[in-house]
Amino acid sequence: METKQDIRERIWTYLEENKLGRFPFPLKGRIPNFKGAEKAAHFVTTIPGYKDAKVIKVNPDSPQLPIRAQALRDGKTILVPTPRLKAGFIMVKPEWVPAGGERRAASLSHIKSYGKEIPLTDIPPIDLFFVGSVALQQDGRRVGKGEGYADREYAILRELGNPAIPVIGTVHSGQLTDVDVPRDPFDLTVDWIATESELIETKTPYPKPEGIQWELVTEEEMNEMPVLKEIWDIKRSH
Repeated sequence: METKQDIRERIWTYLEENKLGRFPFPLKGRIPNFKGAEKAAHFVTTIPGYKDAKVIKVNPDSPQLPIRAQALRDGKTILVPTPRLKAGFIMVKPEWVPAGGERRAASLSHIKSYGKEIPLTDIPPIDLFFVGSVALQQDGRRVGKGEGYADREYAILRELGNPAIPVIGTVHSGQLTDVDVPRDPFDLTVDWIATESELIETKTPYPKPEGIQWELVTEEEMNEMPVLKEIWDIKRSH
């Protein structure tokens, strides 16, 4: 059986050899940017629930920049995790962005000039949750870049009282895999996959995290991700 790392290496190599990736390079070691990311973002706007969504969480990776920009154009507030979740989330409201400046405001190099870091206690209810992926199985199983942040971000939102919400992944069709993706209980699955050519509803049979599995959080992780300690303190104070 292939490990998640085997799957990552195979997909990164496939994208490189077939010239399906785009800046930033190298593709390896990251959520790869792909040709057709804008088309995938367009499919996203047709997902049931997108139109009415007011707040969406989108990962900070390059292939999801078109989604962050489109969401702002469509009058939605975006929440973007800070690197390694060191400072929680950055919130950008559409009214903070001048017309035509959405792509710039959604780019990592400029997002802080348009948005602001918000404390966990101020996170508004989130309606849709976007993740970056290296590979996706059509039954919703996901392979990220291996650091576990997307799983943790979803668990954090559930821990803070956000209800279960749809999870969406956008990838190149070359990142779809039909191998048996290994799965841990804390792994996040996706409900929708948008590629450059289609929208897929996974009807995933796998449950999502309902909160943080504190028994698996190490002291080192608590120090690496101050938000974990913050949540622990919030939970204990209630």
